[in-house]
Amino acid sequence: MATKPVIEIEYCPKCNWMLRAAYMAQEVLSSFTDEIHGVMLIPSEIAGRYTVRVADKEIFDRKRAGRFPEIKELKQLIRDLVAPDKSLGHSDKSPSSNI
Repeated sequence: MATKPVIEIEYCPKCNWMLRAAYMAQEVLSSFTDEIHGVMLIPSEIAGRYTVRVADKEIFDRKRAGRFPEIKELKQLIRDLVAPDKSLGHSDKSPSSNI
């Protein structure tokens, strides 16, 4: 059996982004309980950093995107790598499907 990946959320503590990182970690853990080993919160030494990695592969960078990830988006990015066949329920619905 393959080793389950660790999700890393590196955040800027000087920007007070720890609560945002902790909230996202909670959401990821509740959605991927069986698929991941855990979530690691990493206080960054680089100001303004907010980066999410799955098993050392960067999947989201706040500076490159110019924004923070939406939780739905983050769950989809993680799911695509750790459990491609997993349904995320309402998080799988696209905004246009509500029309």
